[in-house]
Amino acid sequence: MVSAPSPKTRNYVGPLLIIGALFFVFGFVTWVNSVLIAFFKQAFNLSTVGSNLVAFAFFISYTLMAIPSSALLKRTGFKNGMSMGLLVMAVGTIIFVPAARAVSYPLFLVGLFLIGIGLTVLQTASNPYATILGPRESAAQRISFLGIANKLAGIISQVIFGGLLLTGANAVSGAASLEKVVTPYLILTGVLVVLAGLIRFSNLPEVSEEQDDVPASATVRTSVWQFPNLVLGVLALFCYVGAEVIAGDTIINYGLAIGFDNDEAKHFTTYTLYGLLAGYVLGIVAIPRFISQQMALRVGSVLALVLTAGAILTSGFTSILCVALLGFAISPMWPAIWPLALNQLGKFTKTGSALLIMGISGGALLPLLHGYLSDSISPKMAYALLLPLFGFILYYAMLGHKKSNW
Repeated sequence: MVSAPSPKTRNYVGPLLIIGALFFVFGFVTWVNSVLIAFFKQAFNLSTVGSNLVAFAFFISYTLMAIPSSALLKRTGFKNGMSMGLLVMAVGTIIFVPAARAVSYPLFLVGLFLIGIGLTVLQTASNPYATILGPRESAAQRISFLGIANKLAGIISQVIFGGLLLTGANAVSGAASLEKVVTPYLILTGVLVVLAGLIRFSNLPEVSEEQDDVPASATVRTSVWQFPNLVLGVLALFCYVGAEVIAGDTIINYGLAIGFDNDEAKHFTTYTLYGLLAGYVLGIVAIPRFISQQMALRVGSVLALVLTAGAILTSGFTSILCVALLGFAISPMWPAIWPLALNQLGKFTKTGSALLIMGISGGALLPLLHGYLSDSISPKMAYALLLPLFGFILYYAMLGHKKSNW
């Protein structure tokens, strides 16, 4: 329940717009990783595994910081926690400047890890905040609105950073190339600091959750691990985030590997984001009026399997397009897995949410495996890794979320 003013008497549009601005920031700094992976691979002459350490450094922070972030927010409250998260991100972005001057890839990874830590705090605060800010029955609409803000920011980040860092058929390696990141990351640091101040002194209401209506199923259980729908949901989210990062962040390097030049390949992640954006808009219109969230998850999983097979079996731009269209196929997965995983958890809801945040580490580990397969087998066959991932998500959509005991 929400120990805050009634939604009927409280105007949450203003706060929601502020949270929307935060989700815009999430999308911008997260999706720019696809450009950085391709850019650093060329600037430092890295292997595919080496360049995919960008995603690893960024997303592994979710595993390490999810539970500490939850504890931090209990002490600081949502608003102060969000402000602190933005400041930590600013420390990460400013590190890009000495990293460029020192031509140090490890220092860039440190900066990305700190950005990820700040984002973990923000995600841990803003996702439940958006859910409990207004009426429960319209929570899905609010989350979809925030998702659209996230993906629009991702598209803009691709246009800006793709144009700055990947313009020209052949990239220059070394210090001359790395200087390109200094100005944009100085600007990004300034934006994050200003946002932190605005959040800190904004009129965002503090809201809190209390488990007043604990389901009977939760009262007889003593551990969060006794909920199969949660445990399997964490695994499904791990698979989903890994698949999303692979579909979005590796497509530029894949395009370069099969013969496209920088000026063409720099746009490929944008295609994935357009697919995600279209899927979110369709979800707002269709769910639950025409299709249930569970059915959308099933259809998306089957479509993702078909598109993955298409990416492997075709060539050239057709193969690229199959990878990009995965964005559309996976769009219902995040909003569907969360409520299915947290269903009937009662007093274990907060712990379950922290475990789901830790599941985001799929974006750290699975791209490394994809990079290894790309280097050791082929860039195209590496996408076969997606088949078991989408297969497990399909299992969860059909059967796994229904399991009430082991």
